[in-house]
Amino acid sequence: MTERTQAPADADELRAAILDEYETLSKRLKQIARYVLDEPSAVALETVAVLAERTGVQPSAIVRFAKHFGFDGASQMQRLFVDGLLGSTTQGYGERVREFTQTVDRKAVGDPGQVLAEFVEGNVLALQNLGRAVDRDHLARAVKLISQAETVYVAGFRRSFPVAAYLAYSLHQADKKTVFIDSVGGMALQQVHAIGPRDLLVAVSYHPYAEEAVHLIDAAAIRGCKVLSISDSMVSPVAKPSTLVLQVREAEIRKFRSLSASMCLAQALVISYVFAAVPPARGRRSGGAGGRRAKK
Repeated sequence: MTERTQAPADADELRAAILDEYETLSKRLKQIARYVLDEPSAVALETVAVLAERTGVQPSAIVRFAKHFGFDGASQMQRLFVDGLLGSTTQGYGERVREFTQTVDRKAVGDPGQVLAEFVEGNVLALQNLGRAVDRDHLARAVKLISQAETVYVAGFRRSFPVAAYLAYSLHQADKKTVFIDSVGGMALQQVHAIGPRDLLVAVSYHPYAEEAVHLIDAAAIRGCKVLSISDSMVSPVAKPSTLVLQVREAEIRKFRSLSASMCLAQALVISYVFAAVPPARGRRSGGAGGRRAKK
């Protein structure tokens, strides 16, 4: 592992460098790398001591991480993210979540109305972040991958299963040739035996990442199949080998993780695909048909 001689010029260059070198980093530097990618606002505003505490490393490791990417020290690296915050009054998602979690955890579990209000507030934060984290270009590329695929294979295990099931169902309703990989009887790999270069695998997986999802992506990549991953980190095991990654960070309320943002993203993908598949003139004449599909 060699250090860079020239530091990235901006935060985007640093993110690209981290993604490029992630697999070569030590375990401690990987922990820092993931935090830098997921919490740029915190990296900009917090002290090295706080960053070290949140990433579970020694402060010296933060400095070592910065120097590995060509910076003189941690403060120089942090300035890249400070520049990105100038002129913005929006508090970072991670900080807002921490404040929300601390407020909720200080309260006893009350009546069902209080619990509902807590889940609503937590999920609103996650949905607002989704709108900023997934840009139009990434969404357009994802819809194009779905449109161009001969067959779309959809997989999600454990907590991710409902999102994958919804995606598969909705694509079926939109008349897209779709295979839902449910892994009944441990047959996940057998369910993709016919997957090929003209197909698309949509894999949904969040920490801790299901081994089945990782194995499926590896199998798809070996066969030249494109992979669209929906995951919570750009450096997760299901993200690195993928053609495209859509990052979703769900709310966690009283240790229960939600799926609201993931379902919202799944709906946006399917509806966008439906209307992308309808020629403009036809779409104007038969908007009702598109509406009926969308409601199914």
